[in-house]
Parts: sequence; structure tokens; C-alpha cells
Amino acid sequence: MKKTAAELVRHALEQLGVRHTFGIPGVHNTETYDALAGSATVRPIRVTHEGNAAFMADAVSRTNEHLGTLLIVPAAGTALAMAGIGEAFLDGIPMLVISGGTHGSHGFKYQLHEIDQLAWVKPVTKGAWRITRHRDVVPTLYEAWRTAKRGEPGPVFVEIPVDLQMIPGEVDELPAFDPGPQTEAFDDGAIEAAARLLLQARRPGLFVGWGAVDCGASIATIAERLGAPVATTLQGLSAFPGNHPLHAGMGIGPAAVPAAEQAFADCDVLLAVGNRFGEIATGSYGLRGGWRLVHVDINPAVFNANYPAEITIAGDARRVLPALAARLQALGGDAPAVRGAEVAQRIAAAKQAYHDEWLRHDSRGRVNPARFFQALRAALPDEAWVVTDDGNHTFLTAELFESRRARHLVSPTDFNCMGYGVPAAVAIQLTHREQPVVAIVGDGAFLMTGIELSTAAEHGLGVVVCVFNDGELAQISQAQQLPYNRKACTVLPEIRIEGIARASGARYLRMESDADIERVLQAARSEAAQGVPVVVDVHVDYTKQTRFTQGIIKTNLARMSVGNKLRLVARAAWRRVVTPA
Repeated sequence: MKKTAAELVRHALEQLGVRHTFGIPGVHNTETYDALAGSATVRPIRVTHEGNAAFMADAVSRTNEHLGTLLIVPAAGTALAMAGIGEAFLDGIPMLVISGGTHGSHGFKYQLHEIDQLAWVKPVTKGAWRITRHRDVVPTLYEAWRTAKRGEPGPVFVEIPVDLQMIPGEVDELPAFDPGPQTEAFDDGAIEAAARLLLQARRPGLFVGWGAVDCGASIATIAERLGAPVATTLQGLSAFPGNHPLHAGMGIGPAAVPAAEQAFADCDVLLAVGNRFGEIATGSYGLRGGWRLVHVDINPAVFNANYPAEITIAGDARRVLPALAARLQALGGDAPAVRGAEVAQRIAAAKQAYHDEWLRHDSRGRVNPARFFQALRAALPDEAWVVTDDGNHTFLTAELFESRRARHLVSPTDFNCMGYGVPAAVAIQLTHREQPVVAIVGDGAFLMTGIELSTAAEHGLGVVVCVFNDGELAQISQAQQLPYNRKACTVLPEIRIEGIARASGARYLRMESDADIERVLQAARSEAAQGVPVVVDVHVDYTKQTRFTQGIIKTNLARMSVGNKLRLVARAAWRRVVTPA
């Protein structure tokens, strides 16, 4: 039979269960857009910027079973999407990127968009293909899907030349999709050794990341069996419900919230799952690492990279943790009910003390972050989705908002790209229309991608975007103030957030002080329920630093040589004399 590549892409995406593609049509992909316009199951979504499209596809993959997919033009579209592709790559998120390609058969050089895209995307993808024959379109897209999902997930890239999309070519068949085996064996002996070591521990603890996000039941079983506290990484915030008595919070070292720092202070055996011990997870590598480490991860390359492990188990946490829980149960022994109760009691007291500390903070007429997140948690059902961006608000959310459902708190981490929050929230609302979606973004991040709310307005998506407005790039400006006594390029001009909101088709609400919090949040939810996006302009108080910020400053200062410390102190002191604040 003869089919165009555009028709073959449509068939493959329908077989793969893709629900939406995100991107912008151009001369190198209009045939595929036209083919998808006739699909009953795949809906192409036009966006305002290909970078936003990539963030949207990332968010779809984080919060759904189906794969987030891009449909972009070559060169320019790929360049603009690279931030989102890189975010997915470093965070371990599957994504399918389909790009048009230049004409492959007429023989002319210096075509529009002509560049070696495969070489370009190689560092941020698990695999990249350039298709040259019609019969390869469907098998290649199937293999790309399997590659994106197999092992540690990640983005994949497929380039399809424009002439293949336009001109029919020979195809042997239109095969159905077979996902193939998705799991691999793990070491049963290591499971046995890990179980015995954990049962012998005096003060065991669990430190879980995104790789364990679908393992909440097994994590709870293990933690309760051991009487052990559970902490999460930033990205893994939703891997364990925040209202479980053994949930200690984000982090385990000097940059952690007090409940977690105290709960893990005397930990002698640490079970780390789906956690690479990266810079943010360790508070800029501030962990002392005095524990015996059992490390579980789907990617064996992470073992012993930053902290030595006594036992390593390479495998999918969704299979490893149930096996470990069963082995702990089979080995028996006295259940440490008293230890678990004591740990839970200490955690609860430390959480309450930290919350009270925030409530006592004088926000001087602006919005106290703790009061905001307390009211937001009370206003939202457990199944609501919350999305953060990159900035000071990210760590405030991590420390002050209680996540209760797996995958329902989305926080991009390792690529650390500003601008993620708004497009990600729009995509989540698109795929979960019946549930509330709230984005927490900084004013600087909102300036980058806030216009994507026009896509929400176009499709009747009642997403709520809370813009933490302090007039600065707060995370960096705070870091500048102490050593420099001045802020270079981090103070923003006056931003009329209302104008951006209304230009995008969104409703605008203003939250100036604590007295406005509950009323404005209620109004935002009411407006959003009508299928209209809402921007809440939160005049937030950032004068109190998060524990994460305090911790990484201390860690990095401690790491410096005496000479460098003296140089920084002398410079700061001199500037305070000549340019007092």
C-alpha cells in the first residue's frame, strides 16, 4: 500500500495512545497537522512558544499514563523546545518529540531550517532518529516510545522530512503497537541483605525521590514496619503523603526542614529509593553521610556517584519495594511500634513548631507564605494538582504545603528552568478537566511564559495561577544581598500583572495582605470553575528565608577556604561602609 508519512504518524500516535500533541505548525509539518486534524483520538494543541510546548508535554507525562508529545518545526522549533526537553532529560521524564525535517530528495543545499538536529539533541535525549523511508515511520515511532519508557525514562526525538510527509510511499503494513517487556530482573540476594540490614538498624530512615513516586503504599509498609521516618527530595515531594505520621518533609541534612533534619540526625541505616543524591536533594552536598546506605535506583550509574552505598539494588522501584516489604514481613522480629510512635511524635512536634515560627513572622502588611499555603491546602481537595516553577516560591511550597497524592505536586528540579509553571499547569488542566489545578510561580517566571494562559482561555481551562509578586528574582537577589550589598539585574521594573492576565483572556484577582487570602482563593476557585483561567497577584513577603536557602548558604560558606571567606567578608563589610543599605 502507499501512505504519506503524515498519515503514518497519525496511525502510530493513535496506536501509542497519545492524546495531544503540542507545538506550532510550519511549512515542514503542516501535512502532519492536517492528518491529525482528522484523528478521533489525537488532538493537536497550538501553543504560543515551542519552549512552552515542551514544558506542557513534560507535565502531561508526569501526570498521566499517556506520553507527552511535541510536534514542532525543525531548527527554530527544536531550539526553542530545548529547555523543556532538557528538563525532561535530567528529571527522568519520558517525552516524544516529533520534528519536521528539510526536503530529502531534491538535492539542493542551504534549505530553510537545514541543520543536523540529531547531533544537536543527542546530549538531552535517550535516542534520536532521522527517517528516510515511509516504511520506517511506524516502527521507528514505536521504538522511540519503548526507548522513552524503558529503564530510566527520558525524551526521544524523531525527525521526519517534509517530502515524506507530503508524498505517498510504499508501506508493507500498518502494525499494531506492542510495548514489549518493560521490566527487568533485580537481585533477590540484595533484597535479602537489605532487609536484614534495615531490621538490625537502631534508627533506620527512608529518603525517596521521583523514582519512587508510584510506590507510596510500599513505602508506607516499609516505614511502618521499621518505625522509620520518611523524607523526600524536592522532585519527589508527592512520593509519600504529607499527612502520614512518619512523613518528615523535604531533605535530610542541614538544608532540610527541622522535622526532617532532627528525624535523620542519628540515622544509622538509610534506604534511598529513586534518589540520585543530586545537588538540590543534598542541599548542595551538605549531607555528612554517616549512615550505612541501601540505594535502590533504576539507573545503576547513580550508585556511589556522590555517597558510597553498602548495598545497591538496580531495578524499578515499583517492583523492588514490594519485594523488599514482603521480605521484611517474612523475616519477622518484634515490630518496633514504640519506635514508630516516638518518631511520629517528634515529627509532629517539629512540624508544628516550624509552622508556628512562620506564623509569628511579621510580614509587614504583605502575604505571609505560611498563611497562604495553610489556606490553599484547606481550600483544595486532595486530588487537586499543584505545580511550581523555579524560584524562592518553589522551596516555600516544598516546606509549607502538604502534598497528599502521588504525582499531584509537580516540581521540576535538575534542569532548573524558569517558566515551567504556567504551561505545565495548562497542560495538566487540559488532561484533568474535572480537578482543580493551581500553579505557584514567581513574578520573574510569569514574565517568561505567562502568555500561555491564552491557550488555557482558548480551550476553556480554568487553571489558577498564583503569582508570588515581590518585584525581584528573589532566590538570586537574596543570595546577592549578603556578600555584595547590592543586587545586580535581579530587581524587576514595575510589572502590571493585571494587563498580562487580561491580554491572555484570564481573570485577575489581587491579594495584598493576609486579610485577603481566604476570600481571594475562594473567588479564584469560583471563577476557575466556569472554565476561565485566573491570575492571583500575591503580594508575598519574602523577607524570611526558607530552611533550604539558609542551609545551602552555610554549607557553601563552610566549604570555602579561609582566604576566600575573608575576601568575601571584607568585600561585604567595605560595601556596607561606603554604600550602607
